[in-house]
Amino acid sequence: MPAGSTVAKTRHWALRLPRDRELTLTARPRVMGVLNVTPDSFSDGGRWLERDRALARALEMAEQGAELLDLGAESTRPGGGVYGEGAETLSDAQELDRLLPVIEALRPLTDLPISVDTRKGVVAAAAIAAGADLINDVSALGDPELGRAVAAAGCPLILMHSRGDLRTMQRRITYADVLGEVTEELTAAVGRATATGVAREQIILDPGIGFGKKVAHNVELIGRLDRLGELGRPLLLGASRKSFIGDLTGASVADRLPGSLAAVASARSNGVSIVRVHDVAETVQFLRVLDAFDTVVDRR
Repeated sequence: MPAGSTVAKTRHWALRLPRDRELTLTARPRVMGVLNVTPDSFSDGGRWLERDRALARALEMAEQGAELLDLGAESTRPGGGVYGEGAETLSDAQELDRLLPVIEALRPLTDLPISVDTRKGVVAAAAIAAGADLINDVSALGDPELGRAVAAAGCPLILMHSRGDLRTMQRRITYADVLGEVTEELTAAVGRATATGVAREQIILDPGIGFGKKVAHNVELIGRLDRLGELGRPLLLGASRKSFIGDLTGASVADRLPGSLAAVASARSNGVSIVRVHDVAETVQFLRVLDAFDTVVDRR
């Protein structure tokens, strides 16, 4: 779907945030900056583990034009493929020990929406109490308590598609119709969320690039994101620096910016509302230039 089309322009969602704020989403992507407070994330593990360095990076991304920040204290790199055994699972206490000092220090410094990337209900509840605005759940409610925590707070919830256990999901991957099956399974995830009390109007959906998918599956999903938009909820795409780009091009993790921007271009053309990226400044510049071209097209 072209970004300038009539249908794309009519897509508009207003999601409620804590403290009487609102997150407005449209078919023009907002940039979400990734901040991994971890020693072992696939792209930048260890760089922002210390609180002060994490704060400096968060504020730098805000200055670069990030419109949301996504904080994660537990790596969720999937196992069974290029990442071997995948990430270590943390206890609630371990995850909170990394996460809460950063949220508590960051919250007074910015009004940008703070998302927390967690699979655990206890962590979600504590993060929201500390100042987080929305929860990004790669397990799509593997822990129903997470849904109940989000519902109690009345904040938005990102549900990501994946299949299987995180440590082994890149083995024995099979789809007969990846788009149809991801659509069906995201629909089921929305049902699980609403069953815990989360309002459908507060849900954002993510096709889960790289989670239980082969290269061809990732490429098809990114190329047909407009079809996932038919679910009627805003979409988030997290393709930044992921291994499928390396599989397609041979580029190392550090050299995958061009491939990441190609995925952002497809997201923009297909009505995605949020792009989750490591390279904020470059993505913001890329989108601004494309927006400038659109203004010329619209004047014709």
